[in-house]
Amino acid sequence: MNTEMNIKNNLVGGSSKSQKYLGEKGLIILISFLSAFIPLSTDLYLPALPRMAENFAAAPSLVNLTLTLFFVFFAAGTLLWGPLSDKYGRKRILLTGLVIYTAASALCALSASIYQLIGFRILQAVVSGAVTSVGSAVVKDVYTGRKRESVLALVSSMVMIAPIVAPVLGAVLLNFTSWRGVFWALTVVGLIAIAGGIAMEETIEKRYEGNIFQSMGRLGVVLKNPGFSSLIITFSIMAIPIMSFISSSSYIYIDQFGLSEQLFSYYFAGNAFFMVLGPLLYIKISRHYKSNSIITIGYIVTCISGLLISLFGSKSPWLFALVLLPSTLAGSVTRPPSVSLMLEQQQEDTGSAASLMAFSFTLFGSLGMLLISLNWSNRIVIMGLLYFIIGLLSLILWLVVSKKPFVRQIS
Repeated sequence: MNTEMNIKNNLVGGSSKSQKYLGEKGLIILISFLSAFIPLSTDLYLPALPRMAENFAAAPSLVNLTLTLFFVFFAAGTLLWGPLSDKYGRKRILLTGLVIYTAASALCALSASIYQLIGFRILQAVVSGAVTSVGSAVVKDVYTGRKRESVLALVSSMVMIAPIVAPVLGAVLLNFTSWRGVFWALTVVGLIAIAGGIAMEETIEKRYEGNIFQSMGRLGVVLKNPGFSSLIITFSIMAIPIMSFISSSSYIYIDQFGLSEQLFSYYFAGNAFFMVLGPLLYIKISRHYKSNSIITIGYIVTCISGLLISLFGSKSPWLFALVLLPSTLAGSVTRPPSVSLMLEQQQEDTGSAASLMAFSFTLFGSLGMLLISLNWSNRIVIMGLLYFIIGLLSLILWLVVSKKPFVRQIS
């Protein structure tokens, strides 16, 4: 009885019905699983990138397009699906995306050339936008205020398990199968998510009644909100250094430091472990310190970590991992309050807001992936400079924007 009352108290701007089949815990698990689709779709096959280049007799830069273009088209896809979920409902759009994602994963496994693989990865990326946009929109549909921050922190921690498990699982799979087996694994992931999507009850109560073109036009309406637009730039540019590490990590550990695929997965998982700790740490410290102060400190820590990466990261793999950890932890600590604050700026058009958030982060992330893929003599030094420069820029923007009267604070 108490659980049902808690669920009803937290339902704000969404369906008045609780989740009949999933329950509150089941809904949070499903949201976490949906939010993990992007790290699963990328990190699971990171250990296979060097082997795929050999298999297709293709240059590493060409194989890397399966990763880089994924993020580019995922960003574009989010702009389509979010507004559509405001018009047609979260569940319908979610299931559409999941069915196509599952089919695209199977087609990736069956690819006969690197160009076919790139094409199917693009299809996989476009529909992944539906999964991510709906997941974020459901959080705004159901939760509000500090409760939303707590749910986002919990979801973020669960999501960060994916980067820990995915590279290790990918490396283990490569001991028994080829890189194709990795994409068959993603096919199974899609089928599991479809089952969860079928069980989920609709969370949006009031749908947008305009036509499809007017629905897409709501993106512009959201962008005209100065509180939302200023925060989305401030928070999203940190994706540049973050994704520069994700995309180049296997080449740094395997090619530059000479580690095995299995050992690389352990280093990568160790870094991801601190991503899991970050949101949980935020729940603890937010009881004593304001969210805005936590975000400020996070950017300062990121700047210091960036300098340490540039100065000492090239000396050994363990030292590189050590100096990278502060920026990793800082980024994961600040993610729940930053996402919640962005959602707070927009009281309607939640799907469009979620789309723009995913698009912006992915767009800047793709820029970081492209920058780090250039022919640098030492990628680690460049990565450290990216963390320092972008961290400093984000800090300055945050200190200016957070004090503006048009930014709605969470009470």
